[in-house]
Amino acid sequence: MKIKLMACAAMAALCATGAHAQAAGDIQLNAGWMHFAPQDSSDPFNISALGQSMTSPGAGASVSNSDTLGLTAAYFFTDHIAVEGIAGVAPKFHLDGKGTLGRLGELGTAREWSPTLLLKYYFMSAQSKFRPYVGAGASYVWFSDVKLSSAMSNGAFLYSPQFGSALTGPTTAHISSSFAPVVNAGFAYNFTQHWSAAFSVSYMWLSARATLTTNSAVGTVRSESKIKLDPIVTFLSVGYRF
Repeated sequence: MKIKLMACAAMAALCATGAHAQAAGDIQLNAGWMHFAPQDSSDPFNISALGQSMTSPGAGASVSNSDTLGLTAAYFFTDHIAVEGIAGVAPKFHLDGKGTLGRLGELGTAREWSPTLLLKYYFMSAQSKFRPYVGAGASYVWFSDVKLSSAMSNGAFLYSPQFGSALTGPTTAHISSSFAPVVNAGFAYNFTQHWSAAFSVSYMWLSARATLTTNSAVGTVRSESKIKLDPIVTFLSVGYRF
């Protein structure tokens, strides 16, 4: 009788533990706080005007951190392998001048869109409440709502002792889009059969080219700079599993 009771208790424990599992066929949705911390650097501006090209040494930009709402959806092909899509509200970044552009303060703002697809591997058994994971994939990144500060939009950044205000004028900006590889690591903790919490850290290899086009009195002036963003992205979320 005691053996039967022990066996029943063991089976009940296994069932209770298994209720917390991510398993093959599950769909999981997460929502939470996403923090972007760019590890940024930028090349000097390359300025093309009057049929000539010149480099403005010491002219650079830095990119601010940003927070936003993140959303993910994952499908488990097996107890250990899942594919996950990541989206959310586009974070807003502020670009500030560095070096010779430091006197201008904020250069402008832009929103980054970076939907991401990851292939993830979950460690531990499907019955574990705590499940660490690693992942890798790619993101397609583009920028919208690119707005320049007044000092940039009127071309004042092109003023120089050599040309004076000849190269200044109304200026517009464009930031290139690109694919970016992503690696990811984190863990999930399952509270109940459906509810869980998760934390992850991702690293994205991301570079973009900023192009400024100025309509000056002497013709079109094009200023370009390559900006390396390479953001570290942390994501703290709550999940619901179907």
